[in-house]
Amino acid sequence: MRTFNRYIITGLVLALSLSACRVGKEYSRADLNVPEKYRQSGESPVAQPIALTADSVKLSWRAFFRDTTLAALIDKALVHNNDIAVAMMNMQQLDLTYRQAKLGLLPTADLSVGANRTWLSTNSLNGSLSDQFLGTSYMDDYSATIRLSWEADIWGKTRMQREGALASYFAQKENLSALRTRIVVQVARAYYNLVTLDEQLKIARRNVELGDSTLNMIRLQYASAQVNSLALEQAVAQKKTAELLIPAALQDIAVQENALSILCGSYPDSVQRSGAALALASGMTLPGDVPARLLSRRPDVKAAEYAVIAANSQTGLAKAAMYPAISLTPSIGANSFKFNTWFDLPGSMVKAVAVNIAQPLFQKKQLKTAHEIAQIEQQKAAVQFRQSVLTAVGEVSDALAKSEHVATRLRLVGEKKESLTKANQDALVLYRSGMATYLEVITAQNNALQNDLEAINIRREQFNAVTDLYRALGGGDEQ
Repeated sequence: MRTFNRYIITGLVLALSLSACRVGKEYSRADLNVPEKYRQSGESPVAQPIALTADSVKLSWRAFFRDTTLAALIDKALVHNNDIAVAMMNMQQLDLTYRQAKLGLLPTADLSVGANRTWLSTNSLNGSLSDQFLGTSYMDDYSATIRLSWEADIWGKTRMQREGALASYFAQKENLSALRTRIVVQVARAYYNLVTLDEQLKIARRNVELGDSTLNMIRLQYASAQVNSLALEQAVAQKKTAELLIPAALQDIAVQENALSILCGSYPDSVQRSGAALALASGMTLPGDVPARLLSRRPDVKAAEYAVIAANSQTGLAKAAMYPAISLTPSIGANSFKFNTWFDLPGSMVKAVAVNIAQPLFQKKQLKTAHEIAQIEQQKAAVQFRQSVLTAVGEVSDALAKSEHVATRLRLVGEKKESLTKANQDALVLYRSGMATYLEVITAQNNALQNDLEAINIRREQFNAVTDLYRALGGGDEQ
């Protein structure tokens, strides 16, 4: 008995001493060689300094989007959007997984209580003994046992499980943050698209009024035989060109309102817009001189790195599965062949203790293959992480380039508008004095209309470029 106890104690000491071992490698980030600046960084007209520290590139959306109507829509979307609700549930699942992984070092305990009666053969030894000593042809057995089982964490499996679960949780948290930022940007883009569509509708109606005025003037001249029917039909066609823009704009507005309502988690309905939306949107600015290395703080980039950490833990677990496992299984309980003496202690007490060592020998290469697959998955995750950094830098560089060139185009189209407005006024004056033809008037009006529509499209591109830059720099779903 003493020898057996000595073996048990020796096994326990060996298990505890080996618990500090770990077969998996610690995660270390590879050198990404991130550039110090973005391409064209510092040349963008939106590169104006705002409050920024090296601790975070999170930008408050409420401070960035100053339109209170838009802010109310964003608030509604962040609360009621169904994609965000699903992402929150995913986080709850991963939180439960991590809490479970933290309990990996604790033993398991089972309680088993049972009673059985066995009718024995009279020709068997047990049957004859039962009939001789108990006076019955059957034998009862009553047992109640508490059994503990504890596996020594020799190779750091519990620690790796905990690290993997925690990395998965933080990855989902960053994915949620990226999703919320994406929802913020989508709501803002939809809202500003509605604002520009409203402006397009105003331009169409204004040109219809202008075309109607021109048409009335040409009708008077036609009635007095100063122009022919061709001039009259050309004026009618020019007015119809402007009128066609109205139902198209109303259609686009209705479709965009429906999409924005669904994005905010509600059924399609009209969407209120601020009267000063264009002026407020023009004041949106972002820094263009943020160091590119800070893009590692972007939610999607952080999530990609957490995926590498989780894959590293899985690789370690796959390797640990090839090593021996040491477990300790003590049990204590009560056992009796009579019900009335079942819990008569210490006579009915039964105790047992066992130490087991299990070493996989031949598993048809399943464990080795699983380890090699885990290594490949880790390499894939590392490549995806590097790609996410490349994509992030590229998105910021693209957004800076768009902002710069859209601003230049917007300035040029404004200068063009001044020239076309004067040309339109001059054409009407010259036409009334007989020094210009009706075709020159219609051409001037059509050119002005097309320029106004182009200006609205460029303004929409400008809003999209700034909101894209906001998201590319990491955005911020916090207020």
